[in-house]
Amino acid sequence: MISTARVPADKPVRIAFSLNDASDDTPPEDSIPLVFPELDQQLQPLPPCHDSAESMQVFKQHCQIAEEYHEVKKEIALLEERKKELIAKLDQAEKEKVDAAQLVREFEALTEENRTLKLAQSQCVEQLEKLRIQYQKRQGSS
Repeated sequence: MISTARVPADKPVRIAFSLNDASDDTPPEDSIPLVFPELDQQLQPLPPCHDSAESMQVFKQHCQIAEEYHEVKKEIALLEERKKELIAKLDQAEKEKVDAAQLVREFEALTEENRTLKLAQSQCVEQLEKLRIQYQKRQGSS
């Protein structure tokens, strides 16, 4: 007899088999619950013929393959999630790189403007000093 239970998708699935538990009161095929509820119907292991060791072996192999398939699907989902996280980080890094490049351009422009303003200020100071000297000469000569 095979017993089944619903297990959350993130929990590992373990299946136990016993060829000695075969009984004649097996339920009809339609009422056997799905061994792997997350699998499509066509991928579900078919119930074995309990009188045949070969059928039980095929069922066991099918269940192992279904369990591996489930694990691979979980791993793919995790990897896809990680891919999304990495893409988001890459987008953020590129945005920060663009922001940094913009800040560098702004810094260079402000540095140039500062240099120009300092030059203008020194020229104004020189011109003011010349005007003071001229004014003092006029005051002294009058």
